[in-house]
Amino acid sequence: MSRIAFIFPGQGSQAIGMGKELADAFPAAKAVFDEVDAALGEKLSTLIWGGSIEELTLTANAQPALMAVSLAASRALETAFGVKISTAAFVAGHSLGEYSALAAAGALSVADAAKLLRKRGRAMQAAAPAGTGAMAALIGKVDVEVAEIIALEGSAAGTVVVANDNNVGNVVISGSKAGVEAAIAVAKAKGVKAISLPVSAPFHSPLMAPAAVEMEQALAAATIKTPVVPVVANVTARPISEPADIRRLLVEQVTGRVRWRESIQWMALTTDQNGGGVMKFVETGAGKQLSGMVKRNAPEAEAVALNLPADLEAFAKSLN
Repeated sequence: MSRIAFIFPGQGSQAIGMGKELADAFPAAKAVFDEVDAALGEKLSTLIWGGSIEELTLTANAQPALMAVSLAASRALETAFGVKISTAAFVAGHSLGEYSALAAAGALSVADAAKLLRKRGRAMQAAAPAGTGAMAALIGKVDVEVAEIIALEGSAAGTVVVANDNNVGNVVISGSKAGVEAAIAVAKAKGVKAISLPVSAPFHSPLMAPAAVEMEQALAAATIKTPVVPVVANVTARPISEPADIRRLLVEQVTGRVRWRESIQWMALTTDQNGGGVMKFVETGAGKQLSGMVKRNAPEAEAVALNLPADLEAFAKSLN
């Protein structure tokens, strides 16, 4: 599977009931949810499968929950269908999804990933008092260069930076409420559609610096192994394997830009012994947001989403 990459979603993909069919169909998937529940000392699975979407969407819940679903899907794929993550060219994850990628590649245990993401979610929420930060999506006639200009002009009113470079036509800015509101006005004046996002904190901005300090301490104490397949890091859009580099870049990721467009394009263009880059991106876990981004960033590549048991079976058959 040298021309396949597994990619793992971030916040925004959560939904009540996600992963339930996987847990019902595959003992290995159910075991992942049990591991996460045990690590957190609570039944997060009960919230995921039957709670309120408002509670699930809370950052401290959504982050370990989405990781649990991603790992449930990847474990089921390996145990039930014999498709090994280790045979892929790369793995990558969007924001919190990077922890899912690391766990799927054996660099983090599921329990440690759950604990780190719970801490990350709480630290990010606490870093900026409610109502002081904001995020907005710039949609349509915009690329990262235009978004940087908009952020720079908006920063006269307060901190605002490019947070997520998802694809051309979808760039997210983040920062202080005043800065983001000013940037939205700048965007509209330039004919760029700007949409305020319903988020609880200004993620991937300098305002998350207190959370980065907390995560540096937490990651220093965590066991991190060399992944069995290179992990393409958000902040560099290049693969990493050394545990020291993984720790450092996960800390930088808290305040740094998610370079998702660059990550996908780099994987699609990177040549292997067969002369080609990644030709199939496999979104593993909840939702299909990343699949849509793949189609915009690497039109020649195929994107598939593995959300349900039938998805896993169809993907496994496609490899034969």
